[in-house]
Amino acid sequence: MKRLLQFTAAIGALALSAQLALAGPAVVSGPGADPACFAPWSADTKYMQWEAKPGPYKIAIVNGFVGNTWRIQMIKTAKAFAEDPAIKDKIKEFKVVSTGTDAPAQLGAIEDFINQGFDAIVTIAVSPDGFDRVIRLADKNNVVLVPFDNVLDTDAVMQVNEDQLAMGKTWAEFVLKELAAQGKTSGKVLEVRGLPGNSVDRDRSIGINDTLKASGGTWEVVQVVGNWDDGTAQKVTADAIAVHGKFDAILAQGGTTGVVQAMIDAKHPMVPIAGESENGFRKLVAKHSAEGLKGISIGQSPGLVAIAMKAAVAALEGQVMPQLISVPLPVATYDQLKDGENFWSDLPDNFFTVNEFPPCGVNVSGPAIMSKSEEDVK
Repeated sequence: MKRLLQFTAAIGALALSAQLALAGPAVVSGPGADPACFAPWSADTKYMQWEAKPGPYKIAIVNGFVGNTWRIQMIKTAKAFAEDPAIKDKIKEFKVVSTGTDAPAQLGAIEDFINQGFDAIVTIAVSPDGFDRVIRLADKNNVVLVPFDNVLDTDAVMQVNEDQLAMGKTWAEFVLKELAAQGKTSGKVLEVRGLPGNSVDRDRSIGINDTLKASGGTWEVVQVVGNWDDGTAQKVTADAIAVHGKFDAILAQGGTTGVVQAMIDAKHPMVPIAGESENGFRKLVAKHSAEGLKGISIGQSPGLVAIAMKAAVAALEGQVMPQLISVPLPVATYDQLKDGENFWSDLPDNFFTVNEFPPCGVNVSGPAIMSKSEEDVK
């Protein structure tokens, strides 16, 4: 009887062990692997560890919206990085799909890849919530799910991002400083927002508006939706100028080349402007800064996808990883712009200028990125 009980207990322990092995990551003590690359978001960031799997691995990119140049460049960057010698031999199969702005479609695509036996899925979330079901399914199947850029409001998965609140705050601080130098402590500003309904647009806008309010000045903020797209941003900026007249400053989450072009077309005075890292925006700031286009360019790099892919592989290898990985903000102001260094007169306007991450050994070249297609790889 004693032996039977021991045998039963052993079987139970094995079953529990097997269940735990397929229950997603364990929360462990830090530090994590390669902290220069995979920097924890804060001192309070927890660490996670998945059971190591032998490679090479099956990795999928599940994008949502694909209607702007940033997303297109991100997909091209993912394809280029998948062929980089630093990671190529660790990937057995690589797929890319874009599902649009419909959250159920994105969740369905993630579930499909999990059911196909993919080891890791890197995604830009359509919405910051509603992913509990696929997180549970990923954990059940020991699949590493890595949201980046538009991240989730949860600490149940490993995520990669830049600090969007800090980005919005830095934009607003720059604009306030430039306006103060002109003797302006109140006025009317245009905020060109991004794609509605996701965490990046929300957090950047919070950072902008909280900073404006904290300044003590009286600021009239006119908000328009530019979808981080040059064409859309140019149109809504032109419409805003036609309706509201002159603005004292502009803060644009993206599509910034189009925003400046709308100012030029409307013969709007050059004013302090905060924007993204589009090559065209930096060209225009370099050209017109002496006329009053005092600009700051902060890059939310499409190259974040490469860091997310690299983090997914590290997790699959069983390395200890921060739950939230912080990528530093790459900032360039009008007085720091240099052709051939942080913008390129011979590259297209819609090229995003920040794609190298030296601490991670990631440097995907412009020609390598531009040679790829944005089409799905199924």
